[in-house]
Amino acid sequence: MYILYAIPSAASCNHDVIRCITSHFKQYFTFLCNVSTSFSADLIPPGVCNLLNPSTIYANNEVDLDEVEIYGFDYDYTLALYSNTLDTMIYNTARDFLVKHYKYPEGISKYDYIPNFAARGLHYDIQKGLLMKIDAFHYIQLGTVYRGLNPVPDEEVLELYGGTNHVPLEEVSGFYGKGPVMKQFMDVFSIPEMTLLAAANDYFNSNDIEYDPGHLYKDVSVSAFPHSDKLESKDNTKYILRGDETYAVLHRLASHGKKLFLITNSPFSFVDKGMKYMVGKDWRDLFDIVIVQADKPHFFNSCGKPFRRLDSNGDLQWDKIKSLDKGQVYKQGNLFDFLRLTGWRGSKVLYFGDHLYSDLADLMLRHGWRTGAIVPELEVETRVVNTEQYAQGLTWLQALTGLLERMQMHRDPESKKVLQDWLKEREELRAVTKNLFNPHFGSIFRTCHNPTYFSRRLCRFSDVYMASISCLLNYDLSYTFYPRRTPLQHEAPLWMDQLCTGLRRHGGQHRTG
Repeated sequence: MYILYAIPSAASCNHDVIRCITSHFKQYFTFLCNVSTSFSADLIPPGVCNLLNPSTIYANNEVDLDEVEIYGFDYDYTLALYSNTLDTMIYNTARDFLVKHYKYPEGISKYDYIPNFAARGLHYDIQKGLLMKIDAFHYIQLGTVYRGLNPVPDEEVLELYGGTNHVPLEEVSGFYGKGPVMKQFMDVFSIPEMTLLAAANDYFNSNDIEYDPGHLYKDVSVSAFPHSDKLESKDNTKYILRGDETYAVLHRLASHGKKLFLITNSPFSFVDKGMKYMVGKDWRDLFDIVIVQADKPHFFNSCGKPFRRLDSNGDLQWDKIKSLDKGQVYKQGNLFDFLRLTGWRGSKVLYFGDHLYSDLADLMLRHGWRTGAIVPELEVETRVVNTEQYAQGLTWLQALTGLLERMQMHRDPESKKVLQDWLKEREELRAVTKNLFNPHFGSIFRTCHNPTYFSRRLCRFSDVYMASISCLLNYDLSYTFYPRRTPLQHEAPLWMDQLCTGLRRHGGQHRTG
């Protein structure tokens, strides 16, 4: 931080200096917050440091849209975004199925859905029945471990994991987010599943009923999935949000001569109903290829299933597929045949999906397509980051960290007392910051200071990420996304990075018809 350079070195500093820093440091940052507008305006051009825009597209890798000729899409939580009431419906349907089909205790039926309890990207210890957040370095974030609906004390967590909060690589998850011990929930649809797991665990624990956590995990998974099959018989259109924006994106791309395709795991009748609601009865005219029930991620990494064509009634046809034609609907298939029949390869293809493993990982790592991650949670998290409470809390949190780093060499009793006070305040600030996002698990992107396991995978498997595909409307189709050059730990931060964290990309200035 700026003021740290004025603090004496450890060799020349005494505890009298340390003792007075805390009060003066807070006064200094209160002063900065009060004068921040004029302070910034005097130093940099107007408009450079603005609040984050929830319609921004963020780049992990440089992407030139001028090179992109083909746009591909998943359906659920990509083309179709859903309201939170859908989570309640999925939860209730899965809970009732668990009780009626698997004969679980009726008492579980009394557990209603708890909005905002779970968050995407959490890990679940299948045998211990624990839901938790893990960072990019495989460390469990203490304070975010739940058995049922109750937090597990830090001391018990350490005892359960052999005196450490580190989870080995071979246990935390495999390539697709499921290891022998841990399952990572990367799907937006998985939030009601996590909540049901927590509710069922809570019932058994509260009533001192012995049960097998492994069986519970499998039974809840079957009850909660596949979502689309359970929704197919219902009016799913009442849950769809912002369908007009989906139409605007697809129409704009098609009118600019871009080729469009759809690859989804959902059945055709479900997709057809939703697309007619959002785009119109002739929605298939916008797409060059439509593939349903693709069985991703196997679609992307296996060549075992051939394509099959559906007729106008949705019935499977027996003819051999020699080409993928516009106006037809295909089921299953595999990417290797897709590439052979279309010739669509490399960076001229950009595919959007919400599931980092099932939708994006193979395309990024094995096939060289460009990938775009849809992260609806960005809208809520951006609103939090834009609050004054968050900005001031984070500023003081980083200031305390800098003070601790600089002053930790002092070992006299009074200095140690001050340092302990700072450590305590730092922990309290971290808890307050976490609660601004989700009181149980915090931000999906960060643990205390490190990126989450979810965040690291997001950076690894997506070239760009955004809250919804409607963000594309804010950019010209020849726009180039440049990732921000953030300093490595051994690199000195640029002055502008120190002054303005979270620079806004002015996507709105590039909007065209």
